[in-house]
Amino acid sequence: MAITSTWEVNTLERSLSDGFVNKVIYRVKGLDDGTEKTRATGEVNFAKPSSLPSDFVAYDSLNESTVLGWVKTKLDADNAGTVAGIETNLTTEIVVINTPVTGAGKPWS
Repeated sequence: MAITSTWEVNTLERSLSDGFVNKVIYRVKGLDDGTEKTRATGEVNFAKPSSLPSDFVAYDSLNESTVLGWVKTKLDADNAGTVAGIETNLTTEIVVINTPVTGAGKPWS
């Protein structure tokens, strides 16, 4: 059993005038041996500064890796350990899925 997490960008919300990304909706897939067992979704909001920073990346030049870097940095800045917490929660969910401790049903037809 190899449990991993895969981060993805679902969508971006941006200002049409300058391409500033003000919201990222992301998902994190919890995988067990490459099979998705669970997922978490969320969003991160970015406040637009009064002037664009010198390292501003034009919307058309963005890639998923860059945006996920922003997301993870913002999550950890807002709530220390959030990235690790999300991944830990997914791992815990997969362990419960693989080794359930409760069941539902009835013993007759």
